[in-house]
Amino acid sequence: MATDTRTALITGATAGLGKEFARQLAGKGYNLVLVARNQEALASTAESLAGEFGVDAQWIAANLSDPAAPRALYDEAQARGIQVDYLVNNAGIAGPNLLEDTDWAEQQAFFQLMMLSIAELCHLFIPSMQERGFGRVINVASVAGRISRAGGCNYGPSKAWVIALSEELALTVGKDGVNVSALCPGYTHTEFHERAGLMDMKNSMPGWMWYDAETVVRDGIAAAERGKRVYASGRLYRLLDPFFQSVWTRRLFSVSDGR
Repeated sequence: MATDTRTALITGATAGLGKEFARQLAGKGYNLVLVARNQEALASTAESLAGEFGVDAQWIAANLSDPAAPRALYDEAQARGIQVDYLVNNAGIAGPNLLEDTDWAEQQAFFQLMMLSIAELCHLFIPSMQERGFGRVINVASVAGRISRAGGCNYGPSKAWVIALSEELALTVGKDGVNVSALCPGYTHTEFHERAGLMDMKNSMPGWMWYDAETVVRDGIAAAERGKRVYASGRLYRLLDPFFQSVWTRRLFSVSDGR
C-alpha cells in the first residue's frame, strides 16, 4: 500500500491500459498525475478517479510525439511541487509502416513517442527516485518485442528497445530501491485495435488469446513490486515467452510473410 504522499504519473492515461493503471494505483492510495493529449478527457478522468478513490488527481496535457514535451511535462510537475514516485510509460500507437509510409516526419514522431519520450522521462524522473531510495517504473512494452515477425518493422522493434532499456535500467538502479519493469502484454481488450484499424484482425482471432486490461495491469503492478525486469502478462504469454527467447525454438515462432 502506498503512503498518502506518494504519486504516480501515467502517460496515455485516458483510455485502455493507462486508464486502468490510474484506477488500480489510485485504489492503492497513490495520488495521480494523468498525462495525455485530450484535455477534456483528462479532466473528466481525473475528476472521476478523485471522486471514486479520494486521492488527489491532477492532469497535464502533453503530446509525447513532440520532442519538447517530456521536458515540458517534467518542468510542469516541478513547478507544481509534484514528487513522482511511480512512473508508468504507457502512451503508444500502432505506428506507420517503415517501408511503405513515405512521410518521414510521421516515422520520426513515432520514434519520439515510442522510444525517445520513454528514455527522456526515465532520465528526468528516476534520479530523484534514487535519491529518495524508492521508485517504481513500468514501461509498457509488448510480446511483439519478444519475437520477430514480418510486418511494419516499427512496432515490434520499438518495443524490443523498450525492453532492453528497462532491463539495463533495472540492473543499474535496483540497488537504490527503484524497480524498473518492462510489462509485455499479449493481445489485450482495449481501444488500441479499434484506433489502429485492426478490428478485422481482432475479430478473426480466438477469444482465448485475449486478456482484459484489469488482468494485464494487475500483473504489471505485482511484477514491478517483485522487481521483475521483464514480465509477460497472462498465463498463456508467460508460458510461451521462454520458447520465444530460446535459441532452440525461436525459429519456430518467427512469423514470416512467405517472401
